[in-house]
Amino acid sequence: MTAKALIGLAAMCACVDASHASAQTVPFIDTEDATLSEVDVGDGTVHPIVTVDVRNGDYARGAYDEDDAGLGRVPVHLSVGGAAVLTRRADGQGALFLVGQSSNGFHAARADERSRPRSWYESNTIVALAWRPVDGLSTAAAYAIKASPNGVASTTHEASLTILYTGDNAVGFLAPRFAATKRTKGEGGFYTIAGIAPAFALTRGKDGPTLTVPVSAGVGWRGFYAADSGDRVYGSAGVAVAQPVKIAGATASLQGEILAVVRDHQLARLDAPGGTTADVVPLATLSITMAW
Repeated sequence: MTAKALIGLAAMCACVDASHASAQTVPFIDTEDATLSEVDVGDGTVHPIVTVDVRNGDYARGAYDEDDAGLGRVPVHLSVGGAAVLTRRADGQGALFLVGQSSNGFHAARADERSRPRSWYESNTIVALAWRPVDGLSTAAAYAIKASPNGVASTTHEASLTILYTGDNAVGFLAPRFAATKRTKGEGGFYTIAGIAPAFALTRGKDGPTLTVPVSAGVGWRGFYAADSGDRVYGSAGVAVAQPVKIAGATASLQGEILAVVRDHQLARLDAPGGTTADVVPLATLSITMAW
């Protein structure tokens, strides 16, 4: 894949109708760091969710993730998942949810990637039971299996506890989130991440674009990143602009995000020889999420 993928996806999304209406939100979980978010969905109980994104490089939790950071090798991710409302509160809002997704990464294969399928380098699958006791507060217990179909990485398993708060107050405006992860199969170690993501409407209309400022910090404890790597730290900050759209009956969001990932020098050195060993890594992502 090349930078043309970014241009093509943007052109496709520019042709969709920007009208948007949301009936409810469901908690949703990221396959990489187990953080929670909220996704606008329609009425009903079962909600499929599909995301496609293109990036200038694949860096996960501050570290190299089996892909070069460069426009000559742009990774594309296809994520397919969903959420099911298991129980509802007395006010009719969802209280208990089964959520999960499978995120799969593809890139233009190099000559040294000989295992087939050569371009399918990542497949992360996560399942979680999420609880929303009151509006704005979501928590979940999750289990993830992370595999590499083309054999560039070994399979790992991770168990996580995660929480998100988006209540209608000053704290909720910051959208604080936290996740703690124990690797149950693989190199071992423990991982924590904490962050905020305050959002600002850019127009007065309810269907206008939204500017989000995501800021997070992560720590890999006791050799989480690699054997004998110790405790490694990174942070990230940037901006994201999202526009609600309507595609094939789905409630959808087109988003562009730019982040600066800052890692400690020892974590950066772990990227050698395949990834950049820079202490600061710029990351850009264009994505579209569709939910029913």
